Amino acid sequence: MSWHPQYRSSKFRHVYGKAASKEKCYNCVPITLNVHDNHFCAVNPSFIAVVTECVGGGAFLVIPIKQTGKLDPHYPKVCGHKGNVLDIKWNPFNDFVIASCSEDATVKIWDIPNQLLKRNITTPKKELLGHARRVSLIEWHPTADNILFSSGYDYKIMIWNLGVTGTVLSKPVKILDAHKDVVLSMSFNTDGSLLATACRDRKIRVIDPRAGTVLQVGWVQRFMVHLISSLENDLSVPLLEEDLDGSSGLLFPIYDSDTCMLYVVGKGDGNIRYYEISPEKPYLNYLMEYHSPLPQKGIGMMPKRGLDVAACEIFRFYKLIPTKSLIEPISMIVPRQSESYQADIYPLTAAAQPTLTAEEWLTGINKEPVLESLRPGSEAVKSLPQFLEPEPFMKATNLSQQPEAQGKMSLEDKPKPREIENGRKRLKVEESLPENEQICLSDSFNIFERPPPKTENELLQMYYRQREEIRRLHELIIQKDVQIRQLELKLRNLCMDTGNY
Repeated sequence: MSWHPQYRSSKFRHVYGKAASKEKCYNCVPITLNVHDNHFCAVNPSFIAVVTECVGGGAFLVIPIKQTGKLDPHYPKVCGHKGNVLDIKWNPFNDFVIASCSEDATVKIWDIPNQLLKRNITTPKKELLGHARRVSLIEWHPTADNILFSSGYDYKIMIWNLGVTGTVLSKPVKILDAHKDVVLSMSFNTDGSLLATACRDRKIRVIDPRAGTVLQVGWVQRFMVHLISSLENDLSVPLLEEDLDGSSGLLFPIYDSDTCMLYVVGKGDGNIRYYEISPEKPYLNYLMEYHSPLPQKGIGMMPKRGLDVAACEIFRFYKLIPTKSLIEPISMIVPRQSESYQADIYPLTAAAQPTLTAEEWLTGINKEPVLESLRPGSEAVKSLPQFLEPEPFMKATNLSQQPEAQGKMSLEDKPKPREIENGRKRLKVEESLPENEQICLSDSFNIFERPPPKTENELLQMYYRQREEIRRLHELIIQKDVQIRQLELKLRNLCMDTGNY
């Protein structure tokens, strides 16, 4: 019988949650007292939006992400709904457009000015009228521009094309009538071709939104995490069931596809559990739990492009604490000693650029999202899909992914045989490449061809570029030193052989 150790290697094994200091929290925020089960918060790199209390209708606040501290009690609101606001979502491709839905059975699209709000916003950019009862949930399409999904208490999911002319839209492009109860959550696959829904009837449905057909149906039990790998499996038989505590609060599962981590946030609970999902048994691996005595009413998630990569932050929550009128950022951090960019924990992620127009997606076209690197100064490009293996020379010449400890070796240290062999392989591959490819891989940017920075943000990005370039040059010097010592050793051996004769 073979023995398998219990230890499992993972770079996210020691991820921990860190609450922001008091100066970086948002104080005196009148968070809504609505008992509806939803996040009540939406975040992007520019703003944080939170549903608030309003007399005579529904409203929400839009606060600049850097405006921390105490909030002015007379701070302007976005207040155009006649009923309580139940959900808000930022446009993933435009940080200044937000959608909201309400108990008044409407969905409204708002334009947010890029400067600080000075008065209440009451006129929406567009108003969507189609639901017969209150609208409880909205979701933007992940790859197609101007496509919005809405779900209401009439048990219908409506698909809207916001690109059509007119400020009031009353005819959705598609109505999905496959549910017998209220839809609690909606989620898309990577290219947005499939929609998964969780319903109050305890069923999970996988739907083709353009055809309106239900592809799979599965059952869900309470207070358990069900793990389903793909549509090839029967959804009625989950791969894994994980028992959670028997608290009466609602659970919000939040999956990070970049790191394959699953966060479970409980409403009315102060803790955040997080797991790592793997393609092999046991599929779900418990990592740790963030503990806090302050219960959360809702939660907001920062997109990956808004994270602090210098602090090795891989996720950030915004915790709504109505008992203290507080919004508290919680950063999930991978402990690393190096201050340089850690490429192994930041794979290419979805950029804020659509790959399809609304008309293209409605005709049946599917495209993967535009990917971008989180390295400071990188630009969003249509990168290769993540499941493709990189080219061999990319692995050989990517100096930024080598261990930081190698950069600390002094020139007087004696090179190890493995280091000499690795240096020989890298040099052979570099010599076999064309000249333009060598330049592109060893130096992905040229700081001397860029104009001088004009803002503080540009100056900070330039600083990180120069620091990264210095580190790369230092590693290149070490490789050249290994090559020099190797040649000296060969010359010494050759002299000794000729002397014997």
